[in-house]
Amino acid sequence: MHFPPFLLALALTLAVAAAVAVACRAVRLPPVVGLLLTGVLVGPSGLGWVAASEEAAVFAEIGVVALLFTLGLEFSRRRIERLRRAFFAAGPLQFTSVAAAAAGLAAMAGLGWRQAVFVGFLVALSSTAVVLRLYVERRELDAPHGRTALGVLLFQDVMLAPLLAITPILAGSAVGGAGALALRFALSVAIVAAAFVAARFVLPPLLGRVFGARLPDIFILAAVATCLAAAGLTAALGFSPALGAFLAGVLLADSDFSHEVAAGMAPFRDLFTNFFFISVGLLVDLSVIGGRVWLVLALSAVVVALKAVLTAAAGLAAGVGLRAAATAGLGLAQIGEFSFVLAGVGAAAGLLGADHYQLVLAVTVVTLLATPGLVSVAPVLAGRLMRLSRRGERAAEEASAGKSGHVFVAGYGLNGRNLGRVLAEAKIPWLALDLDRRRVREAQRRGEPVLIGDASRREMLLHCGIERARVAVFAFVDPWALQRAVAVTRRLAPGLFIVARTRLLDEVDRLAELGADEVVAEELETSIELLTRVLRRYHVPRNVVDAEVRVLRAGGYEMLRRPGPSGAVTRTLLAALERGTTEIFRIGEGAAAVGRTLAELDLRRASGASVVAVVRGGAPRTNPPPDLALAVGDDLVLVGGHAEIEAAFRLLGG
Repeated sequence: MHFPPFLLALALTLAVAAAVAVACRAVRLPPVVGLLLTGVLVGPSGLGWVAASEEAAVFAEIGVVALLFTLGLEFSRRRIERLRRAFFAAGPLQFTSVAAAAAGLAAMAGLGWRQAVFVGFLVALSSTAVVLRLYVERRELDAPHGRTALGVLLFQDVMLAPLLAITPILAGSAVGGAGALALRFALSVAIVAAAFVAARFVLPPLLGRVFGARLPDIFILAAVATCLAAAGLTAALGFSPALGAFLAGVLLADSDFSHEVAAGMAPFRDLFTNFFFISVGLLVDLSVIGGRVWLVLALSAVVVALKAVLTAAAGLAAGVGLRAAATAGLGLAQIGEFSFVLAGVGAAAGLLGADHYQLVLAVTVVTLLATPGLVSVAPVLAGRLMRLSRRGERAAEEASAGKSGHVFVAGYGLNGRNLGRVLAEAKIPWLALDLDRRRVREAQRRGEPVLIGDASRREMLLHCGIERARVAVFAFVDPWALQRAVAVTRRLAPGLFIVARTRLLDEVDRLAELGADEVVAEELETSIELLTRVLRRYHVPRNVVDAEVRVLRAGGYEMLRRPGPSGAVTRTLLAALERGTTEIFRIGEGAAAVGRTLAELDLRRASGASVVAVVRGGAPRTNPPPDLALAVGDDLVLVGGHAEIEAAFRLLGG
């Protein structure tokens, strides 16, 4: 039987990709980098095992379409609302400033204005795939810089759609004059808009019907068909297929089954997206780049510096704190994978020559390779930058003057605000720091003692009177800054009681070593809260529940972090569950028991539980008489097993 050469090359490429991905994982490089290196390694300019064939190009195009479709599914109104400041303010500022600066530099280097503008678009885009994966692995996606980076990336991804549409127009490759060009563009946009407005009302019901049929395989087929049909529509109108796929995803983003569509598309997307990154590596011509290594490295350094500075400036202008803006700037300092897509469209339209196209590919690959290192050093560099800034120190010194025995709160998000409200009501003096300028201004308008400042800086802590405070609470989400803040605080105030909040289980021991007296781990506190709710539902005595919770929190949640038996208190808990308990039921308005006597209710026979006392007006009556009629506000003390008490509750409440 004949075995097509392409399939043999495909099998070889996938095998090499798996090996390279494992090696990249060992040195903490993102899988995307491994896929790009695989293409370079096995491609025509590397070992020459695989050629950049037409089949590979088709698979890569499908990968781009699937990737853009699933990306569009992430653009729900709820997600944009959560990131509105970064998306609507930092995103546009970052994109326009970087694109304009890069275009200016390209024009100074001798490119025509069309090519320069196009290069600016390429440089402005960062890597969603690489940056988000790194932030997720480092658990920094919910940190201020993580949210800022995500908002900017989402805006860049939105910009990809119009960039794909206007690239042929920018190249001047359309037939006819300016009027004909504008008419064609307007007509195409109108057709696409009409089609997708109709799809807004047609697609969700159709996919909902398929989903309701509970046929998962057919639902995945329907999702893939939707993606490819939208891509085919825009391709037929002369636009990029990726544009149609993205718009189709956006249309479905707010539907009830967008998560099911994304889950169904995930294997399909991942497979073909891998082909896309490998195919990009196949296109890299080492013979062209070989004589320009220093030029590639110099251009890469310029791109990183330009994007880091301008992205940080955009974050600052949007009201993001200096630390978060600087950290996000370094994280977004690379050229992204969607620049590959845009560069391919531009090369086909004549905006990029072969040499310039290879330079774009090489610089993109180098900046992607540098991204893990930039993300790792970003918190340290941002911390040093913060130490150079003395903003807020005088205000902190004035606010803390005369305060002693106060509570110092670092981080004025939801937890910090709730704590501050309780402290104010209890007349306990307190002072809070936060890096979010807008949040601080809103708190100050309410008259709350909240200042702009970095709690990981020694000077800022001293100006806040940390050595005179009684308690320090660190309630912000930034793993590196949190550890430094706890360590510096402990050195400055050895006798201070320090409470640190973390979302990360593996940070508990580290924060305790650095000096935190109490570490509140959100993951484990959620487990404890779930356990408490379940045990209360089974009417376990409150003192037994409280004792169990104390044991679970003891030793830095040691019991929850290791498998095995839980100890003596858990045995007490099991005994309580087996033995039954005592519970109180209050007679409310409309309850079935109102006006009825204990004899009429006959709870012992009907449920198995016994009424041992009735509390009325604060006076308990033990062994109440059977003819006692119950009234609203009476408390019945019930004794029995858990199932019996549940049955009694249902009978009493009606």
